[in-house]
Amino acid sequence: MDRLDWKIIAALEENGRQSFADLGERVGLSKSPCWSRVRSLEKQGIIDGYAACLDPSALGLEVQSFVEVRINLDAHLEFEAAVIAHPAVVECHTTAGDSDYMLKIFARSVHHLDELLRHDLSKLPGVHRLASVVCLKSIKRQGPLAEWARTTEHLTL
Repeated sequence: MDRLDWKIIAALEENGRQSFADLGERVGLSKSPCWSRVRSLEKQGIIDGYAACLDPSALGLEVQSFVEVRINLDAHLEFEAAVIAHPAVVECHTTAGDSDYMLKIFARSVHHLDELLRHDLSKLPGVHRLASVVCLKSIKRQGPLAEWARTTEHLTL
């Protein structure tokens, strides 16, 4: 990626709805070359999609929780398929340490969270143990990646 590609993804990360003319003006390109670069970034998988950022509270989902899950060793495929299909699970990550997975879920209330944990998530295939942490306040949601990736691309740890 060159300097213009980095500018493009940073600008799109800030506002994915801007026109190609506005984006091009912002990064110093005309509309057509800007469009071509965005298409190339999409084809490379660098731009993974476009979406509206929704406020969970405005949708009535007041309680955010992170749930650590330990499962039986032979149930990974079934568990992952069930998590992908479950609408309350907005994120699922494999982890190293005491848990096998970390889920991010939203619920309407603490009572609703309790129902989800006891009657839904605990019954997913292979679940051995759940441990949940309730988020009291989100300080930073979905921070920008472009500038961080650009400034660290040459670092070796």
